[in-house]
Amino acid sequence: MKYLFLEYPKCSTCQKARRWLEEHQIEFTARHIVEANPTAEELAFWQIKGTLPLKRFINTSGLLYKSLGLKDKLPLLSEDEQRHLLASNGMLVKRPILVGEDFVLTGFKEQEWQKHLL
Repeated sequence: MKYLFLEYPKCSTCQKARRWLEEHQIEFTARHIVEANPTAEELAFWQIKGTLPLKRFINTSGLLYKSLGLKDKLPLLSEDEQRHLLASNGMLVKRPILVGEDFVLTGFKEQEWQKHLL
C-alpha cells in the first residue's frame, strides 16, 4: 500500500516523519502542503475517514494562525467555514498528515504511526 504524505519540507517534524517512513521502507507519495494545500473537500473526507475532530487539522502553533488571531475567530465559524479557511493556505494545516486506506494521522507521534504502519 502506498500512503499520501503531506509535508512542509522545511518543517523539522515533517523531516523526522519522512526519515521514519524511509527507515521503515514504507512507500508514500509526498505532497507539499503549501504548494498543493488540502482542499476543503479533502479535509472533510479525511476528518470522517480518520474519525478526527477538525481541530486536529489546525496548526495552532503556526505564525499565520497567531497573526490572524484564529484562536478567537475559529470558534465563531462553522466547521465548513473552518475547512474552507484551512484550504486557503497550507500553513494553517497541521503537518505532517499521513493518509492511509483506513486511517488519517495528523502530526508525528511515533507510537501512533507504528500502530498503524508496522
